Amino acid sequence: MLVDLRRYTVVPGKLKAYLSVYQEYGMPSQKRHLGDPIGYFISEVNTINQVVHLWAFQDHADRQRRRAAMEADPDWQKYKSMTEAGGFLQLQESQFLTSAPWSKI
Repeated sequence: MLVDLRRYTVVPGKLKAYLSVYQEYGMPSQKRHLGDPIGYFISEVNTINQVVHLWAFQDHADRQRRRAAMEADPDWQKYKSMTEAGGFLQLQESQFLTSAPWSKI
């Protein structure tokens, strides 16, 4: 299994608005292509104003195929343009993780 760990650092003061836009416009199209995330979290200490989410894929090819389909989705493109216009994000990071042999996931 491949896990895509994504960290989005949101501009201070815009977290609530970003989450609202994501929930209404981004999440439906993202879930349509990627399925449900393993988890979706908001950081409360250390780096604040950060959203962390984990997505599971069979392998890199599966991730590439599903993300390409999502990028071609007009609803996803609309969401992306809304986040850019809203000036919500300071930083986006992605890290690939693979399961240890004894992991339950």
